[in-house]
Amino acid sequence: MSFFKKLFTKTSTHTSVPEKSITTYKDFWNWFTQHQESFYKVIANNGDITKVFFDELSPKLEVIHPGIWFLCGMYNDTTAELILTPDGIVKNVVFVEELIAEAPELPNWRFTALKPPSIKGESTLEKDGFSFSAEKLNFYSIDDISYPDQISITVTHQDFSEETKDAIFQGVCLYLDNYIGELKFITLIDDITVIHPSQASQELVPINKLKDFLIWREKEFIEKYTGTRRNTDTDNYSLLEATLKNGNPLIAVVNMDLLHWERKASHPWIATLSIKYKEALENGMPNQKSLDMMNGLEDAILEELKDEEGYLNIGRETADHLREIFFACKDFRRVSKVLNRYCKNSDDLELKYTVYKDKYWQSFNRYIPNPIS
Repeated sequence: MSFFKKLFTKTSTHTSVPEKSITTYKDFWNWFTQHQESFYKVIANNGDITKVFFDELSPKLEVIHPGIWFLCGMYNDTTAELILTPDGIVKNVVFVEELIAEAPELPNWRFTALKPPSIKGESTLEKDGFSFSAEKLNFYSIDDISYPDQISITVTHQDFSEETKDAIFQGVCLYLDNYIGELKFITLIDDITVIHPSQASQELVPINKLKDFLIWREKEFIEKYTGTRRNTDTDNYSLLEATLKNGNPLIAVVNMDLLHWERKASHPWIATLSIKYKEALENGMPNQKSLDMMNGLEDAILEELKDEEGYLNIGRETADHLREIFFACKDFRRVSKVLNRYCKNSDDLELKYTVYKDKYWQSFNRYIPNPIS
């Protein structure tokens, strides 16, 4: 792509089509097709892209699904490219992919889901006054026998210091995002640490060897966990109680057999549904009406997210007008769609959800008396 425009927030000064007229992917592409000629001209001629294109596009994407960002530029002399991206937010990946999957074939246009690799190993990326390139960057893998399938890499940068650490870390992440592509950056790397070369504890590997390393680790992981299933019908659950600082109780119901399962890494994606309930007892616990609504909601979700299909219900935690339900998942796409649908269609309860990668479920060590450190 010959030029990129930075990611824009979804604000608009004017729109030519009422936003609520767009409710489906098809609606969006019908609208886009109606205006594609003027959009192309302003991009190809480097005109007032913000006013003519971005201010029109942003609110339409917001209606389709909040959290869809975009980049655009000329792919070649005659083709404009629109890249839609979740900007690293895992739960929004599937909505970007679905929207692009329904894109029409239009002359002079190319539509891409998620940022593809856009720089080569010998390329240089500039950010905040620092350079990021093969000359500046090396890496090595951190292996932990307690977490053998976790991909943790340490990246070195010659300009790293206590004063520059935030800018260098962000630049390294941006470089890797552009070097291996957004989807691989989101899904393959579990943990990144950035240091100065003098702090390295292992032999440094050129950064342009990272792709080959990740391909090898991905293949190894897939072969190891293909077909892994678990039936939780006979599992043992524990009721855990604690007291918050304000004196209110916290109650958790947790599948302890799952937390001691040796194949956690086969379900590396954690989804958390947060439910705020208004009607409660004096101690913050739900009253019967709230309890019935939440239990009915949980039962409905469990009917869709079955353990034999790769969605394991780890348990739930309730305290202070909030219940959180936890799932460990083989993939993040379907759980994102299911939880998003319930969040959009709930009137009686305030629902939010998050999806993140935690290959060994370390975020649940608080429920285990003697977790692996």
